[in-house]
Amino acid sequence: MTTFIAFLRGINVGGRVVKKEKLQEIFKGLGFQNVVTYKQSGNVIFKADFADTNEFRARIEEKLCSILGYDVAVFIRTIPQLNDIIEQDPLKSQQKEGTSFMVTMLPSAVPKFPLELPQIMPKSTAKIVAARGTEVFSVTHGGGEGALPNPFLESTLKAKVTTRNMNVIREIVKKYG
Repeated sequence: MTTFIAFLRGINVGGRVVKKEKLQEIFKGLGFQNVVTYKQSGNVIFKADFADTNEFRARIEEKLCSILGYDVAVFIRTIPQLNDIIEQDPLKSQQKEGTSFMVTMLPSAVPKFPLELPQIMPKSTAKIVAARGTEVFSVTHGGGEGALPNPFLESTLKAKVTTRNMNVIREIVKKYG
C-alpha cells in the first residue's frame, strides 16, 4: 500500500469548517485505510492500493462535493513526491528571518510557466521564486501575505491551486514518511 496525502483547497478557511472526523469518515467511506488528518487545514493522509491518482482524486472531489455541498479541489501527492519537494527546495537561498516559504500545488505541470521569475506579487513584497513540475515556490513576509500565492496563481494560471507552508510539508514527511 502507498501512503498518499490529499491537500484539499479551501477547507477550514473562509467560514467553511469541516471537522477532522468528518473528513476521515469521508475518506474511509471511499475505501482508503489508515486515514488521518494533519493540522485542521485540509491535509488528509491515507493508504491505498490504487495506481491511478487521477481516478481516485476525481472520486474524492465528487464525494466531498456531495457531502459538503461545494466544490473542493484535491491535490494528491505521495511521500516520495513530498521528499523531492524538500530536497529540490529552491527556497534554500532565500532570506530566512521574517519570511515564510510557501509551496503551491498545481493540478498538473505547466509546460511553460507564464511568468518571468522571480516575480513580485502585486501590492505586496511576496514573490514567486520558482516553478517546478506541479509546484510553485513563494516567499512571503507576514501580514497576511501567506494567502497571496493562491489567488495570484489561480488568476494567472486559470486553474484551482492550493498552498501550504514548507514547514507543513516537512512535518508531514517526518511524521508519516
